[in-house]
Amino acid sequence: MRINLKKTAILSATTALLGLAGMSAASAADFEDFARVISVTPQVEQVNMPRQECRTEYENVQRQQPQRERSAGGSIIGGIAGGLLGSQVGGGNGRIAAAAAGALTGAIVGDRVDNGNNDSNRGQSTYESQPVRRCANVDRWETRNNGYAVTYEYHNRTYTSIMPYDPGSRLKLHVSLTPRP
Repeated sequence: MRINLKKTAILSATTALLGLAGMSAASAADFEDFARVISVTPQVEQVNMPRQECRTEYENVQRQQPQRERSAGGSIIGGIAGGLLGSQVGGGNGRIAAAAAGALTGAIVGDRVDNGNNDSNRGQSTYESQPVRRCANVDRWETRNNGYAVTYEYHNRTYTSIMPYDPGSRLKLHVSLTPRP
């Protein structure tokens, strides 16, 4: 009976060890398998990448002509010459009136000759074409791929995951089994 007791104790211990080894093996059951891919849908987003566009346009710009200073020299010389010529005409009080009219007419003619009809240029402006740079921000929308929504079937159950790539017709899976108490 002693031998049977020893054999039974050894057999029990061996069975217990094998049972513990089997449980740890079941809890660490990791393996690779494949699932059938049902559909792959790209996940896209619209992103605004604004940029600046510039162009050169030509505008007519109004320029005021500078006003020339008037000279009094022509009026003085014209007035003297007109007065001398007018004093040669007539006699008595008529001579004085003719000299005054000649001086006035000579001053006006002398002024016009000297200043080149400067009155006609007063206040006139010219137009000049000038380049003007115009810039504006323009929206530029880009479509970016954020990944793929992959729907796959594994052991008659359907799953969907977002992945960074298109896996094709088969998806490699990492399967981990753990027992539930």
